[in-house]
Amino acid sequence: MKRARIKIALAVATAGVLGLGTVAMASDGGSEHETLTGYEEVPALSTPGVGEFRATISHSSDEIQYELTFSGLESNATQAHIHFENKTNNGPIVVFLCTNLGNGPAGTQACPAAGGTITGTITPADVGAGAAGQGLAAGEFNEFVRAIRAGATYVNVHSVGRPTGEIRAQLDDNNDDA
Repeated sequence: MKRARIKIALAVATAGVLGLGTVAMASDGGSEHETLTGYEEVPALSTPGVGEFRATISHSSDEIQYELTFSGLESNATQAHIHFENKTNNGPIVVFLCTNLGNGPAGTQACPAAGGTITGTITPADVGAGAAGQGLAAGEFNEFVRAIRAGATYVNVHSVGRPTGEIRAQLDDNNDDA
């Protein structure tokens, strides 16, 4: 009788694990909604600047639709990116969202200097080589999405007075801010 209960418990546990895997693989994409603050910068900053980043991931069409809104920066915005790194460190740029410095790939939109909203689409061609030394090479869209889901990427808005970044939000699948 005891063996039968153990076998049933193992069967239920196995079915549960397989079921979860099926749900995860059936998911086409996902969405992100994160709040950017100076407190997530490394090191943390006290700034009136705030922002929101929203994104919808579509694997079927290999794209991410995004919207970045920010305001209240202590000085004009210079650029915004998605970086590859965990929340305790600063990391390399993987995707340019906007720049006023002329340092982005061709076609990179300008940042609204005093704050505002930008929208766009990230495709495999937008995934740059900045993190190639960490295993995330140019064009590796699926690897980039895996990094987002693992919490290993962050959105950062840089400003004149805070050239390394004024507001930041770690991207992950938790959607705590949604």
